[in-house]
Amino acid sequence: MSPRKYPPSVSCIITMGFMVDTQKEEGGEHQWSCIRNLVRRKQVDSSNGKAQSHHHHQLAKALTFPHLIAIGVGSTIGAGVYILVGTVAREHSGPALAFSFLIAGVSAALSAFCYAELSSRFPSAGSAYHYSYICIGEGVAWLIGWALILEYTIGGSTVARGISPNLAMIFGGEDSLPAILARHQIPGLDIVVDPCAAVLVFIVTGLLCLGVKESTFAQGIITTVNVFVMIFVIVAGSYLCFKTGWAGYQLPTGYFPYGVDGMLAGSATVFFAYIGFDSVASMAEEVKNPQRDLPLGIGLSLLLCCLLYMMVSVVIVGLVPYYAMDPDTPISSAFASHGIQWAAYLITLGAVMALCSALMGSILPQPRILMAMARDGLLPSFFSDLNQRTQVPVKGTITTGSCAAVLAFFMDVSQLAGMVSVGTLVAFTMVAISVLILRYVPPDEVPLPSSLQERICSVPFLCSEENLSSHVGTSISSKQPLLCEPGDLTVEKKEARSGWVLSKEKRRKFAGWSIMCTCIGNFLISYAASSLLWPGLLRYSLCGVGGLLLLFGLIVLSCIDQDDARHSFGHSGGFICPLVPLLPILCILINMYLLVNLGAGTWARVSVWLFIGVLVYIFYGRRHSSLADAVYVTTAHAPEIGRYSGYSLA
Repeated sequence: MSPRKYPPSVSCIITMGFMVDTQKEEGGEHQWSCIRNLVRRKQVDSSNGKAQSHHHHQLAKALTFPHLIAIGVGSTIGAGVYILVGTVAREHSGPALAFSFLIAGVSAALSAFCYAELSSRFPSAGSAYHYSYICIGEGVAWLIGWALILEYTIGGSTVARGISPNLAMIFGGEDSLPAILARHQIPGLDIVVDPCAAVLVFIVTGLLCLGVKESTFAQGIITTVNVFVMIFVIVAGSYLCFKTGWAGYQLPTGYFPYGVDGMLAGSATVFFAYIGFDSVASMAEEVKNPQRDLPLGIGLSLLLCCLLYMMVSVVIVGLVPYYAMDPDTPISSAFASHGIQWAAYLITLGAVMALCSALMGSILPQPRILMAMARDGLLPSFFSDLNQRTQVPVKGTITTGSCAAVLAFFMDVSQLAGMVSVGTLVAFTMVAISVLILRYVPPDEVPLPSSLQERICSVPFLCSEENLSSHVGTSISSKQPLLCEPGDLTVEKKEARSGWVLSKEKRRKFAGWSIMCTCIGNFLISYAASSLLWPGLLRYSLCGVGGLLLLFGLIVLSCIDQDDARHSFGHSGGFICPLVPLLPILCILINMYLLVNLGAGTWARVSVWLFIGVLVYIFYGRRHSSLADAVYVTTAHAPEIGRYSGYSLA
């Protein structure tokens, strides 16, 4: 049978970029076009495709497994561990501090599993923003990227402000820094400027502009010094504990003076000490072997941090009873109580190294986020320009460093530190949801450039029996257009009707509604559990409704099959997240609970930033998006269209 070419009236039933025909918009469809813009999704590795066609847009493939460990551990272990152990032990956990770190580490590992699968499957710059754009849609992706910009900017400024006091302690006290670097209060204003913090941010920014391999090597050296200081604390502290009989554990109150609830409250506090491993995922495009190295880098970084945290906790609690710990300098004070005052200098050096490494970890990913958003047209192309020699987004790095330096110089951003957690937890939540979508309802449409519209309309569609059999499990009528409306169903899969077997169409609907039910159920449970001032009946009723929705979604997702298209969606051969759907659903529940408990003040400040982001998207991003004029075709037809039009879909 000869190939049949569709007439233009049939084959050109086209929807471009989720925007309907102009005449229809005038007739009442315009209000829906804005909503469709929010759910349009980009093609897997679309940024890599651009990078291959424009060499100056290609990031350097320079990172290997050791580099990722340096980034992950360096970004995660900040100076907080040198302070956090005292506060959490005194107020929440007591001698069970190590268990709090263990539970928090396991909770963080749930997100790490999700990141490991998505980063190896979609190894491009952008991290959670990139995954959300592929799996959820442009609106959510924009908010994630906008929140991550805030997270890294404020995170870097907060870390920089914490370096100068610790640096001054090494040289003898608060007033030991040179006058040009010391903190000063501006006369007549309640502003304390910190020149040392700004200088350190500019130094780190300059180092990052030299190249990703050079900056990562420097971060590895700084991280190594910090890890050796922690090993000293563990080894020397263990020797003192054996010498004194582990006095901190010989207490009448036992291991759980605040009960199991106190230990869990401590876990919620120290959970934020594990934030940082997601920086590894943001470097995916620069990894030589992403399918192997990214999951190993994320997993081993988190494992090393958890082990170091737990061992330090065990030792410090053994040296000093939890109620006698200094909340500001617990480790230094613990050694001083045993006559080792000089250890304070070494521990302070470790804190400075940890802060410097965390500063690099805060500034390093942000230019990659900006670059990914600029590649997609949501931000000006200024941020996507790469230096031809170093293959680093120098313009974005300098912009990021300048903003962080100004904030660190003028503002005490400690009150804004909670806003950092919002960006991280929202990103963790969306990554877990993306895993569920990828497994059960992966995107079934592919966006193509609008320039291919006429070529696509003239593509001869083979309707022979042989060609139909090449589309396994599909049924295509002679009037099926190559292009489809975004809301139309994909080519329906015919299955045997013996027994209770869902068609592909119904299975995707069941899966989509079940994922929504689990998300709503998780939110209701988290909100009710955190609203302690509500009447008991209302709280329990809300928890019951949320629990039923969560249980319904979990049961349905466990019973139905995952979509076969997941095997060919993205890069294959990488890490596969285990225990789906249970693991991602638990991850969503934990992150939502932590988000709800961040406080009204934090959410009010974040809402202002997100509102600004909405305005930027409406007036710039939506209009300049690379998908604004995209032509969507079904995945079943995409390979054939690519063959006839000469467009690479990889």
